[in-house]
Amino acid sequence: MSPLRENADYRRLWFGQAVSSIGQQMTAVAVSVQVYDLTGSSFATGLVGLCSLFPLVAFGLYGGAIADTVDRRRLGLIGAAGLAMVSAVLAGQALADLGQVLVLYAAVAVQAGFFAISSPARSAMVPRLVPTHQLPAANALNTVSMNLGLTVGPMIGGVLIGAYGAQAAYLVDTFAFAATLYAMWRLPAMRPLGERKGRASVLDGLRFLREQPNLRTSFLADLAAMIFGMPRALFPAIAVGFYGGDARTVGLLVSAPAVGALIGALFSGWISRVHRQGAAVLAAVAAWGLAIAAFGLLHNLWLGLFMLALAGCADTVSMIFRNTMMQVAAPDEMRGRLQGIFIVVVAGGPRLGDFESGAVASLTSPAVSVVTGGLACVAAILLLAARRPAFLRYDARHPTP
Repeated sequence: MSPLRENADYRRLWFGQAVSSIGQQMTAVAVSVQVYDLTGSSFATGLVGLCSLFPLVAFGLYGGAIADTVDRRRLGLIGAAGLAMVSAVLAGQALADLGQVLVLYAAVAVQAGFFAISSPARSAMVPRLVPTHQLPAANALNTVSMNLGLTVGPMIGGVLIGAYGAQAAYLVDTFAFAATLYAMWRLPAMRPLGERKGRASVLDGLRFLREQPNLRTSFLADLAAMIFGMPRALFPAIAVGFYGGDARTVGLLVSAPAVGALIGALFSGWISRVHRQGAAVLAAVAAWGLAIAAFGLLHNLWLGLFMLALAGCADTVSMIFRNTMMQVAAPDEMRGRLQGIFIVVVAGGPRLGDFESGAVASLTSPAVSVVTGGLACVAAILLLAARRPAFLRYDARHPTP
């Protein structure tokens, strides 16, 4: 809790992000409900995610480059204001009962673009707001705010939508951005440090990552977890085939990793005392893979939920260390672009994982897909450890990218 107690700017920013994260998840639920009500099609509802993917990837990369060129505070303000306006538009179309699915798709795409542009700037500001020794704790707190949104947001959104309609969730989300706007407004100007030669280039960021083996390995470890060990596309089939359940069972499976991640972040005080952060990343991702493989072998619902929560906890530990390495080992003038690449990995990795798990399940069975995916994740981590022994020796007291 030290970053919150000792840094007023970070405290305001964290609170604003937590509130807006809850609001955004409420909006995500409301959009899905509206699209399904209008179309009655699961395929049309699934297209909502596809509409956000391209803007996240494209604007994530360029948003990172912009964040390494301009005042990050101003960029954060623009992004938060844009997101608030999109939520207001969504509220307006719901109140007017337009009934146009294309309007919802377009709003989701614009929303993803504003998020991708501003998120690298917000993340790159954290190392300037807290001292280096508090960065692991700050990243743990950021994980708490994210998972609060993932767990609390859909619940509140569901209640509001059921009682007052989708417009209620959109309106609450619109006003929730006031907390983020206030926090950004109170920050000092935050231009990137270091010498700049012309405009920041996306390709320069990719070249920098290619030439920095420790940072590159941290990204590859995350991709291994997301591609091989992410069975979320199989949850509907698993809910029926493993447990004889229904949509409520799917909801439990989806929420279990987020609950585990939230618990892991809340009890992460010990993380600041770990200096061998590279070894910790690999151990955490391997634990994720083992927990997912165990989930595939167990056909007891509560044991399965426990394994998914354990996987979510391991993912939180990995995320905290990976973010800390990226923020400390990279120079300030590169942090925005690296955060942009991080958004691409986070957005694209799980979707590749959906394809991988679905393809293997169609050739074999959901159980085989989950188990082999978890074990493949562990195998990939062992290969990374063998190929990059320097990553295992990475010491936070002497960070090298």
